[in-house]
Amino acid sequence: MTREEQILLRHLKDLADTCFQREYPVFSDFLNLNEQSIFLSLKEEMPAVSYHFDGGYPFAERKMVCFVPSGVGYEYPAPLSLLRIRPVQLKFAEELSHRDYLGTLLGLGIERSKIGDILVQEDGAFVFCLEGIASYIEEHLDRVRRTSVRCQREEKASFSYEPRLKRIRGSIASARLDAVISLAFHTSRSAMVGLIKGEKVFVNGRVISSASCLLKENDVISVRGYGKFIYRGLANQTKKGRYFAEVDVFV
Repeated sequence: MTREEQILLRHLKDLADTCFQREYPVFSDFLNLNEQSIFLSLKEEMPAVSYHFDGGYPFAERKMVCFVPSGVGYEYPAPLSLLRIRPVQLKFAEELSHRDYLGTLLGLGIERSKIGDILVQEDGAFVFCLEGIASYIEEHLDRVRRTSVRCQREEKASFSYEPRLKRIRGSIASARLDAVISLAFHTSRSAMVGLIKGEKVFVNGRVISSASCLLKENDVISVRGYGKFIYRGLANQTKKGRYFAEVDVFV
């Protein structure tokens, strides 16, 4: 574990201790997949509090950890806001990428941990951020690259997002992690083994370093540098003993 990861873990423990001692909800900043995995691997060392992740919508990648006193029968919503960024004149707008929006936000002096997922649309983007900086972004964000934009807060309760998925079918020997990733991204299993051993693969937010890990239906797998997909399970077995499998790749 690196020094930065050790600092993060101590910080998360401090948040959990505060929740336990003062008996009120406490929230982290947004964590990436690796940071979430670090927390999950050592959660047994945390004090006796409940927790859940919240990124603002289903399938969010960057999420906050929400610590709640034990015995509370419901989850507290995370203090995050949803912003919508749209070009002032769509017909004159550039084709803007995730990197363009993120770079502009960081250029306002905002730390990466204060910003959640950025969902790029044809007519702009949705951005999740900490509640405390939403007004600042609304006030100061008026341009992305050379495109003039408007930024305004949206109601989270009415937000609906359907990811674009591409269904891929194929035959594999088993539901091993390396075999399913190879199917999803049309690569060799040997190439995927290197990524898995290099801790570049996450299953449901937890880093997995064993290529022989067996996946379950609807597991969400993220592979750094490749993307993310949902494993839908095995179907009929072929005469050669292989199985038909289905995955939905985020596009």
